Amino acid sequence: MGDTERPLRDHLEELRWRVLICVLTVFIGAGVSLMFFRRLIALLLVPAQEHLSVTGTPVFTDVTELIGVTVKVVLLGGLVLGLPMLLYQGIMFVAPGLTRTERRWVLGLIPGAFVCFLAGIAFAYYVLLPPILNFLLTFGQDIATPMIRIGNYTNVVVTLIFWMGIIFETPLVMFVLAKVGIVTSANFAKGRRFAILAAFILGAVITPTFDPLNQTLVAAPLIVLYEVGVWLSKLAR
Repeated sequence: MGDTERPLRDHLEELRWRVLICVLTVFIGAGVSLMFFRRLIALLLVPAQEHLSVTGTPVFTDVTELIGVTVKVVLLGGLVLGLPMLLYQGIMFVAPGLTRTERRWVLGLIPGAFVCFLAGIAFAYYVLLPPILNFLLTFGQDIATPMIRIGNYTNVVVTLIFWMGIIFETPLVMFVLAKVGIVTSANFAKGRRFAILAAFILGAVITPTFDPLNQTLVAAPLIVLYEVGVWLSKLAR
């Protein structure tokens, strides 16, 4: 029984250390982000700058609200900075189950995954946020003047940026699934209708507005990314 239990204990021990490394990596990245916290907040406020020139700087109404904003922003920064290490630790944990060739090309995907995540952040920041914030901050402006709470604003912006970064990983995930033989490109092609439906559902969930145009801005790139993933899955086999 000891011989059969030892591999499981070894795997759990390895998982524990790799999770610890991931946590430390995120905290180190968060520490670096904390040094540039004011610049990060200034960058997050840029998409709403046109409206802030009228309403003034954001406000906070809870004693701990600004602290919560700080934690959320620096953790996102730590996650972005530590993403390559997080991916590396995840890959190395499953590496014993891969062949040498599979391990080589999976490790080669780490830079691509990092670039895809940054592309999602850029898309959210430059394409999605301006029209979404314009809709939110001008809706009913003749009825009431907006006083932007820093906590609520940061929550909207950070959530959208994070999930768009995750969504932009879709083609690579599809490529990996096809490469290891879990799903084929034909399966992905058959599921295209469901992918389109899922894209609009995600657009409705992620987008903080009920505006169909803004929801389409989220759904459209996901559909395009899915098609790119179908093409990559064909190359994978």
